Amino acid sequence: MEKMNKTVLAFLCHPDDAEFMCTGTLALLKDKGWDIHIATMTPGDCGSATCGREEISKIRRKESENATAVLGGTYHCNELDDVFVMYDRPSLLRTIEMIRKVRPTIVFTSSPHDYFIDHENTSHLVRTACFTCGIPNVETPGVKPYAFTPYLYYADAMECKDIFGDEIKAKFYVDITSVADIKEKMLCCHKSQRDWLMAHHGMDEYIDSMKRHGQRRGSEVKCEYAEGFRQHLGHGYPHDNILKTELENFVKEK
Repeated sequence: MEKMNKTVLAFLCHPDDAEFMCTGTLALLKDKGWDIHIATMTPGDCGSATCGREEISKIRRKESENATAVLGGTYHCNELDDVFVMYDRPSLLRTIEMIRKVRPTIVFTSSPHDYFIDHENTSHLVRTACFTCGIPNVETPGVKPYAFTPYLYYADAMECKDIFGDEIKAKFYVDITSVADIKEKMLCCHKSQRDWLMAHHGMDEYIDSMKRHGQRRGSEVKCEYAEGFRQHLGHGYPHDNILKTELENFVKEK
């Protein structure tokens, strides 16, 4: 078993997913001396009404790099195709390789139930990668196994709902009120997605929707802004809540 290090990886699906769901918590961990990494399954190559896939991918990778740099962190992309994130062998091997390269102690990923199958498949890929990253017979040439099962946390689904419209409740919350401005600054780096949402969804409330979500979760535990999480507690994963230890003054439960 490898020694725990102070490295955290937010491994979600698209550029800006982490900024919506967990960068407040990343900012608090940064203040505690943690090394920050953000990874996306795709470069968001379908996230434009005006640019081709190669052009928008280049733009969105740079936006993610800029956002991650706000925390002095490192951005990675798994380079899977947007809309076609599959739970298959090639995608899983890439995901295992990413976990082995970063070697995180804490991993955040997408909710297992969400509005978009890309998000759900991301969740399943990251879950399996965390469990299998230490298995030597799962080979990733040039990258050694990582003999540590990371603490795995699921971020909120969009609108805190599953595909049937039923509420997905958080198990615990992180009060991000003190770093809400950092979270907003990071999301503002994703200008192309704001423009895309205006064209595709007819909405111009990129920042406001993020704030409303934070306020909703905050109201559930009597603070201004919060992020909600559920910890993966299946067999073989750590069962103590390291976030509660590291962010003692910010973790809240109902």
